[in-house]
Formats: sequence, structure tokens, C-alpha cells
Amino acid sequence: MFLYFLDLFGTAVFAISGVTLAFRLRMDAIGVLILASVVAIGGGTLRDVILDVPVFWLKDNNYIWDILITCVISATMMNYARAIPWWILPISDALGLGVFTIIGAEKALSLGLSATVAVIMGTLTACGGGIIRDMLARRIPFVLRQEIYASACIVGGSCYAMLRDYWHEDMAIIVSVFVVLAIRIPAIIWRWSLPKFDFQG
Repeated sequence: MFLYFLDLFGTAVFAISGVTLAFRLRMDAIGVLILASVVAIGGGTLRDVILDVPVFWLKDNNYIWDILITCVISATMMNYARAIPWWILPISDALGLGVFTIIGAEKALSLGLSATVAVIMGTLTACGGGIIRDMLARRIPFVLRQEIYASACIVGGSCYAMLRDYWHEDMAIIVSVFVVLAIRIPAIIWRWSLPKFDFQG
């Protein structure tokens, strides 16, 4: 139950990041809803298709309502705000990143798949929606161009895969989400990044 409510929380947080970007790009209401939806459920949808299991939001419409309500509330607040603080998008994105990494890893582990596959599914769940969002916004996907992003998911997912069988599940979740945040938030503040490749031919 804790993981379920955490999943709904992560869905709302990622939806906020989609709404924020849509406002910055001056999209209409449909654009706001689409961008919020793809970032909130896009990664999980890709994960379920790959794992060949029923897509989660088709079975549980609470995720759809979660996105709709989040869009209405956040869009209303932003519509009357004079400016959107710079930190809202990256911080909300970091929170969703940590939560969805664990959700994806847990789903793979619950199906009896290996820890390696669980880490990959956790990373896909966390980053997949953002990649689709950025492609729709005609930007190079955030995960490919800036700071430490997917690598934070890999570390957090690996942490969860190791702790899950030895700690209480809720504690393993909290610690693993914190690990992702402990890597991602300093990377935002101090602009940490992995080495970039540049062909000098």
C-alpha cells in the first residue's frame, strides 16, 4: 500500500514537471495535459509493454485522475503566478525520478526477474517519460545532455535491489529514494555531469 501511494505521488510530481515545461513553452490546455501525461505515465507504460504485463493505468484509472487533478491545480496556480521559480521543474523532476526508479525496479523483481533487469526497468520507468516529453517539446532529451540523471537512477535502483531482501521493504524504499535525491539534487545545484564526448576531427 505504501508503494502504491508513493507511485501516485510520483505520478503527480512528474505531471507537475510536464505542466511547468508546457507553461514555459506557452502551450495550450491540450498541450499541458499531453506533456504532463507522457512524463507521468510514459516510462511506466514502456516498462509494462517490455515486461509484457497489463499497462498499469489501464487497470487502475486513479492514475488518470491523479494526472487530471494535478494538471488543474498546478496550471491554475502557475496561471496566476508572476513567474515560475527556476527550481520547481528540476526539484519536482528529481523527486519523481527517485520514486519511479524504485517503482520500476520493484515491478521487475516482483515478476522474478534479475536485479540487473530490475535496475534497467527502474531507470526506464524514471527516464522514459522525460525522454518522450522532451521529444514532443523538440528538445534533446534531458537525460542525454545535462548533469547526472540516469546514473542516479542506476545507483538508486541497485541500492534497492540489494536492500530489498534484507531490510523491511518500506525502509529499503525510503533509503533508495533518498540515494537518488542525494545524487541528483547536488548535481542540479553544482551542475555535476558525466564526461561529455566531443569529436575534434
